[in-house]
Amino acid sequence: MIRFENVIKVLSGKPVLNGIDFEIGRGETFCIVGASGAGKSVTLKHMVRLMTPDEGRIWVGEDDISSATGEELARLRNRFGYLFQSAALLAWLSVAENVALPLREKHEVANDEILDRVHETLKMVGLENDGEKLPSEISGGMRKRAGLARAIVENPQIILYDEPTSGLDPVTSRTIDRLIHRLRENLGVTSVVVTHDLHSALAIGTRIAMLHQGSVAELATPEAFMESSNEEVQRFLASQYITKEAPWERDLQ
Repeated sequence: MIRFENVIKVLSGKPVLNGIDFEIGRGETFCIVGASGAGKSVTLKHMVRLMTPDEGRIWVGEDDISSATGEELARLRNRFGYLFQSAALLAWLSVAENVALPLREKHEVANDEILDRVHETLKMVGLENDGEKLPSEISGGMRKRAGLARAIVENPQIILYDEPTSGLDPVTSRTIDRLIHRLRENLGVTSVVVTHDLHSALAIGTRIAMLHQGSVAELATPEAFMESSNEEVQRFLASQYITKEAPWERDLQ
């Protein structure tokens, strides 16, 4: 579905991505973890050509998005929904108006159909009764869910999540985890999640890639990731009080 081939990116003279190689399968929830500055968000931005690699290629299906331009690039980007870390809602629009924005700006859709699609999408994320509220009138977790509703209202094949649980309390974070899991189960979307939250990655991920100094230090299922002999992986796990000896299981009910 998405394939990175020897992707290199240098910013301000510093290598941020140093020959990244991986492939994400259709229907996966692929989590990218690592310390600050490891290149997680830079990797995510390359997937939708918000950044262009200095070397290497990035494939979306059979298409090379790293060299696409114009209408071809727009077509490829339409396959994606993007949940920004801040949710990026427009403060002067209601929740429903924020969700409707992509439909109104990019598609010729009748108003009644837009209203129906917005309502159904808000229902998916548990905000069907909050559409008339302004972003300032809802909680941080609700803003994340509203941002996610906007990301999925066009029925994308791939959803990119940039730190979806950042700034949220543990209970709300697990609510977001369950929502990401349900969207994958119900819509069959491919999900790519950049996160510092290993509890989240272990719960929702089909595979986890850990970036370290611009390279993929580990790429494994959650179970294999826990058992990794890589010292950086074990140090990262221990930093969040997750150890091989500690009880751990998925809890997405």
